[in-house]
Amino acid sequence: MAGKMRRSEAGSSSGSSSSGSSRGETVVVDCGRCKSSCGYCKSPGRTSISHGLWAHSITVDDYQDLLDQGWRRSGCFLYKPEMERTCCPSYTIRLRASDFVPSKEQQRVSRRVQRFLDGMLDVKTPVEATDDPTTSISTCTCACHEASSSGMKDSLSDQGEEKRSSEQIVSYLSEQLDKAVNKCTEHGGLPSGIKLPKASVKKVSQGKRKLLVEGGKDLLYSSNIAFQIAAILNRAKSANKEPSPNLENNAITAKAIAETLVASVDQLAQSSSSLATRACNGHINFYGAATQSPTESSETLSGPEESARGCKRKSCCSRKNSEHLLGKRRRLEVRLKRSSFDPEEFALYRRYQINVHNDAPDHVTESSYRRFLVDSPLVFVPPSGDSLVPPCGFGSFHQQYVIDGHLIAVGVIDILPKCLSSKYLFWDPDYAFLSVGKYSALQEINWVKENQVHCPSLQHYYLGYYIHSCSKMRYKAAYRPSELLCPLRYQWVPIDVASPLLDKKPYVVLSDFALLQNGESLLPHVPEKITDEQQHDDNVHGDLNDILVDDNEEMVEPETETSDDESGPETSGHGSVEIENGDVGEILIGLKGARVRYQDLRAAFGVKEQKYLESQLHRYKRAVGAELSKRIVYSLG
Repeated sequence: MAGKMRRSEAGSSSGSSSSGSSRGETVVVDCGRCKSSCGYCKSPGRTSISHGLWAHSITVDDYQDLLDQGWRRSGCFLYKPEMERTCCPSYTIRLRASDFVPSKEQQRVSRRVQRFLDGMLDVKTPVEATDDPTTSISTCTCACHEASSSGMKDSLSDQGEEKRSSEQIVSYLSEQLDKAVNKCTEHGGLPSGIKLPKASVKKVSQGKRKLLVEGGKDLLYSSNIAFQIAAILNRAKSANKEPSPNLENNAITAKAIAETLVASVDQLAQSSSSLATRACNGHINFYGAATQSPTESSETLSGPEESARGCKRKSCCSRKNSEHLLGKRRRLEVRLKRSSFDPEEFALYRRYQINVHNDAPDHVTESSYRRFLVDSPLVFVPPSGDSLVPPCGFGSFHQQYVIDGHLIAVGVIDILPKCLSSKYLFWDPDYAFLSVGKYSALQEINWVKENQVHCPSLQHYYLGYYIHSCSKMRYKAAYRPSELLCPLRYQWVPIDVASPLLDKKPYVVLSDFALLQNGESLLPHVPEKITDEQQHDDNVHGDLNDILVDDNEEMVEPETETSDDESGPETSGHGSVEIENGDVGEILIGLKGARVRYQDLRAAFGVKEQKYLESQLHRYKRAVGAELSKRIVYSLG
């Protein structure tokens, strides 16, 4: 027994055989089955079920292999969803960077950012916008603005500029509706104590306008926020039996709520000659002035869009619209730094979580931030000067986006031997108009492409988990061509093949259908090692715009409870293709600084202790795979 035991020493390793001892070793504590509340479906119980490991250290090679078996990390905590048990099955998603084809929308995001940097994008200065968030955008009242609508229309030289104008109007109107909701809540028009959704305004297409009745030709924008509020209030009413104040006969209808909100926002609409606001069967509609064509109205809005470019008296507008900096060039710096605590980053993270995710200020603490986004168990691998490691090395990094010295976003990423794994992104809410999440994803994909010259093994961009049943996750499929990891065989399946299957049920053995589609027979067993051919079949997606809404994939840090008293196979109905655990004797055990195979340690335990420990080891081996269980140190203290 003594001959098979190895005493750990500084710099020694039982890590990946492919990396040698210079990359350290992986040491974990098995947390077993973990149950927590779900941050995606918001179910009331602890329905999110995963297997958890606490990592004291982990080599980049081992973590790469764990990613390719469905694992992911939050700080030093590693977790893998139990796909058949959890409420929202989470599939690892990736794309091959060299095959990435940007969509038109993604190209527009890049052009918008470049126009902003070149000084060609007319926007309100973010810094000045935060000085007084309650102050509306000032407008010039000089006579030269009488023809501002036509002047603005002439200045829109392409469709990209028109879309930018429309997007700013939509953002402005949504903000005004949110203010109207808050005002109604404060004055009793809507019940307090119930969290209401954010307003969403959409542009009405020309085709839909033609189908509308009288006045429809001037309808430009519309919102269904009243229907969403009505649904929430009716659910609360049925649960609590509490009347809703100031709604006639306590009837909570979208029509009544829309009329209440329009009354609050009407004063704003009256002050703007460009748009009129009306309630129509529960919808809140915004109409252009009768003297304007729909095209003209969609391009102009007194307030958020009007700028000095339509005014001949430049001295007047430069005073009253000093927040517009059209023509000023800006400098963007993208800085890659090792993961560490930075007060400026934490201040940005705190602002992002409070303003974008509506977190309570006292919940956004420095300690939680450190655990979630700073602490990392990855053993850093410095650059080696050859083609095996990129110039920055392997490990955990923060990628900062800085414009003119102002930190506007931070991407938290892991750079591994075969991929860049995107973990989280937080950004300055004042720069939301730049779609920072989408832009950062494009930058991360480009980073992989550029660094393939230095490290050819870097091929993929990992976007975390894809949850098909979660609408906030669907944006990831826009990064093409992408692929999902089969939760049973750990083969990569094109998302175009997987999506129709996931439309029918949340958990699917994806490789079954991929193989049948290709006319091949099912594999008789699960491969322990994923071949290069399997890993490079197709490629997975990318984006971290928590969504179309948040510009970043929301990663919650739930409080978990462990449960090791449940037993049973990981999957049902697939016994013929499950990993055969066999004996757990080859698992590498860490005990009081020593490294020893369990088979050489078994005799040291009593019968009951053996039975309990071996049940845990079997479950652990199923979760990490036989090969990794031989390399990773299973710590017993």
